Amino acid sequence: MPFPETLASNPKIIFFTDFDGTITLKDTNDWLTDNLGYGPKLRRQGNIDVLEDRMTFRDLFKEMTESVKTPFSQCIKALCENITLDPYFNDFYQWSRENNVPVIVLSSGMTPIIRGVLVHLIGPDANDIEIVSNEVVDRPGMSKEEEGGWEVKFHDDSDFGHDKSLTIRPYAKHFAERPNEPKPTLLYAGDGVSDLSAARETDLLFAKKGHDLITYCEREGIPFTVFEDWRSILETTKDILEGKTTAQKVAAQDEEKAHLEAEKIKTVK
Repeated sequence: MPFPETLASNPKIIFFTDFDGTITLKDTNDWLTDNLGYGPKLRRQGNIDVLEDRMTFRDLFKEMTESVKTPFSQCIKALCENITLDPYFNDFYQWSRENNVPVIVLSSGMTPIIRGVLVHLIGPDANDIEIVSNEVVDRPGMSKEEEGGWEVKFHDDSDFGHDKSLTIRPYAKHFAERPNEPKPTLLYAGDGVSDLSAARETDLLFAKKGHDLITYCEREGIPFTVFEDWRSILETTKDILEGKTTAQKVAAQDEEKAHLEAEKIKTVK
């Protein structure tokens, strides 16, 4: 359910998450580009250019998708055959349904691909997940089922194509204007360059180990906690829901851990 309907059930936690490489083990857009488009070398260079502010994510994503000429329904079919979920995401999602924790997918990918893959891998329950993403349309004078017949319709006019912060900010604004109303904890999980716009917006950011989002957060001084899979996200989210810890404590503990690791490395050198 979109804002403000999400708040109708008075959730204690709202969980925003990236899709590609976060819920899935492989990025659907990377897979399409690497296997049906211009290949991994150009794509990876584009990611580096975005991280180093030489290119916008919007321009990179447009290049990537335009290099894929395969009819759109065949793209979805190929992805359903080749993409798998994090092995613990479905456990998290079923727990979230039982505990009134809305899950909202914020993606710089494409809604019909995300919905198709989720329903294929989870089943009909996945239809209840709110997805905020880019859409896919027929290229002028063509059809999505023709070679080169589809293109991305971006969610907004930002340099990201989809500025994920624009979906999260109304929640923070709502509670800032209503200080006496119980505020849910806002959580976010992500892994890469498309998550840069959301990185500062929630109470706790889960950043995937070994991926570009950690590089960005370290450079910008943004607090985060590292995750390897959704098992640890589930454990931490349960503890927050049950009042055993808070988002702020988790972030502080990880910051202290990172500081100790850095000091240890200095000592070894």
